[in-house]
Amino acid sequence: MRQGDELDHTRRKYYVSVQAGQILEDQGAAAYELEIMANEREFIRLQELFEELSSMDELQTFHFAKTPFSPASDEEMNYGYDSLIVQIYGLLHEYGTEATKLHIKQMGLPLHEATMGGGSEDESIT
Repeated sequence: MRQGDELDHTRRKYYVSVQAGQILEDQGAAAYELEIMANEREFIRLQELFEELSSMDELQTFHFAKTPFSPASDEEMNYGYDSLIVQIYGLLHEYGTEATKLHIKQMGLPLHEATMGGGSEDESIT
């Protein structure tokens, strides 16, 4: 086992604000909506998705400001954003505390699409 592998499997509690795109270690640092237990690898993956979401927000803002009458439809522009949101909530459901899992389940998201083989149809919300 490599030296970094042991740390990689240790789960820690994090506080997540999807709205702000933040994953916090300190509960009192800022407002948050959800709590998760994640190891270092899971934390990094979630952080990468939040960074992609932020980049997509900036790209859409720039695109619409520069070309408000673009041939790209709103549906096409929103597809990538929606896909990232579902992936983020899928991971939050997977790593979440029981309260977080219940909250996300009540949102009605198609989690089986977000877990990329890690979940089952039972996890989809209908």
